[in-house]
Amino acid sequence: MPTSQDATVFRWEDLEQDSPMDLITRRRIIGDRFMVSEVHLAKGFSVPSHRHENEQIAMVMHGRIRFTIGEGDAVREETLVGGQVLHLPSDVPHGAEALEDTLIYDLFSPVSEKTGIDRE
Repeated sequence: MPTSQDATVFRWEDLEQDSPMDLITRRRIIGDRFMVSEVHLAKGFSVPSHRHENEQIAMVMHGRIRFTIGEGDAVREETLVGGQVLHLPSDVPHGAEALEDTLIYDLFSPVSEKTGIDRE
């Protein structure tokens, strides 16, 4: 059972940064059942429609990003700006394109990957 000694304080700027694709950098904190990522997207970044078992919350801090949500006749577009939040339930198809330089905090549960800052 975790104790108060297991509680950890992080500073984003002290965490290792990676770049899994062109035009994106991120830093992550990974817990046992939850992950948060600080994601910087350069204008023009795009990721094609995909789906995952993880529930996702994308908090747009600044910038502008267009999400495509759903598939087939049910596809819709949502353009978000700083201060807006998108909730994506598990297994909902979605893609995104940064319309300008954008900062997002992505929250995933369960953890989507076991790499980065891992508390195990």
